[in-house]
Parts: sequence; C-alpha cells; structure tokens
Amino acid sequence: MRCLILASLCLTACARLDAVGKAPAFSPLEGSYQHHAMYSTPLPKDIPPSGPADTSSLWTSSRDSLFGERRAERRGDILTVVVEINDKAEISNSSDRSRAGSDAMGIPALFGIPERLNAQLPEGASMAEAVNTTSSSSYEGSGSVARTEKLTLRVAATVVEELPNGVLRIEGQQEVRVNYELRELVVSGYVRPADISRQNEITYDKIAGARVSYGGRGQITDVQQPRYGQQVADILLPF
Repeated sequence: MRCLILASLCLTACARLDAVGKAPAFSPLEGSYQHHAMYSTPLPKDIPPSGPADTSSLWTSSRDSLFGERRAERRGDILTVVVEINDKAEISNSSDRSRAGSDAMGIPALFGIPERLNAQLPEGASMAEAVNTTSSSSYEGSGSVARTEKLTLRVAATVVEELPNGVLRIEGQQEVRVNYELRELVVSGYVRPADISRQNEITYDKIAGARVSYGGRGQITDVQQPRYGQQVADILLPF
C-alpha cells in the first residue's frame, strides 16, 4: 500500500515538473462535443420543394438572405451567452430560549412511617423532604450571512444537441493565456430557441441547468493552492 502511494506521488510530481518553465497548454478542442457538433452534418428531416424562382428572389427565407433567420436553431450553430451576475444577499437571525423549573415532594407524616424511617436514616437525613429537584436551561443563538457576487462575461457557445422537445443543449469554452497564466471560462446548459434574441444572444438566467465555471490555471493559481500533502492532512487529521 505504501509503495502504491509513493508511486502515485512520484507520478504526480513528475507531471508537475514537466510544466516547469512552460506556459500552461490549451485544452484540445478535438474530441469535444463542440468539435463533433461542428464536423458532423445531420441528415435533413425533410427536403422542401424548390422552384426556379426561389434562388432568384431577394426575399427568400433562407438563412443566407437579408431577412433570413440568423438565430441558432440546430446542431452546430453558434450563439452568444451573456453572463451578468450581480447578486447580493444579507440574512440575519437570532433566537433566545430559557426555562426554569423546580419540584419538591415530602411525606412528613404517613401513619408514623416517616418518623420510624428517620430513626434508621443517617444523621441529617429526613423523610420530610423525600424528593427536591431544581432544573434550569437556557439557549441563545445568532447567525448572519452577507454575500456579494458580481460577474460580467460574454462567451460564444455551440449547439451540441437538439432534444426531441425542441430544446437545445449548448456548450461554450473560452481560454485566454496571458504570460504563464491561463484563464478558463466554461458555460453549458439547456435553452429554448424562442429565448434566443434577434441578435443571436441569450442571457444566463434563461439557461436551464446552467453551469458557469470561471477560473484559471498556471503559476499564480498553483502558488495559491495548498500542497497535496497539506490537503490530505486537512482531510485525515481529526483535530
């Protein structure tokens, strides 16, 4: 078991050492859903009849005409996703609870039995107060949440799948490398063609199951992360 752990650590270290002095590499597009949607041409559902006047008219309804539909509507089309998040939440609550109670029970006279028992009890003990209990409890709690998030992004996404109900599944990925730091933006989700604007754009609040990831990798990001040993110790140590 120890040998396997050491071997895995060595392989991880070797992979990290290969990137020393090099800029982070871009993620390949080949093999992704976007690449497959771009290069595969689905068969048409039907072939509409065309006449000799269709190609010569200035007002055809084709996508290439002046007044044609330019919004994304099928697999392989591209649209712009606008992410504008400006959320602010403040929550504060408090609770206070207290309780006190006391009980006393005695049998000073019961057919002379307490007096007889007192003679048998140790000195200072008496049946005059057989049971005497006192209890009290108190609880106080408070909590608050303050969160502010602001994010403004625009990214081009590709329609990678057309669902049977007409909904489109989109995925978008953008990478920008500055010196030795790579910024990554990934957007995915499901959209309705009717929610796409005439400018071929859609806002993030109209994307069902939206997944927006904004981060990066490189030398700066690597320094900001704790070492693997420290992360393992934080998980395993109980204190």
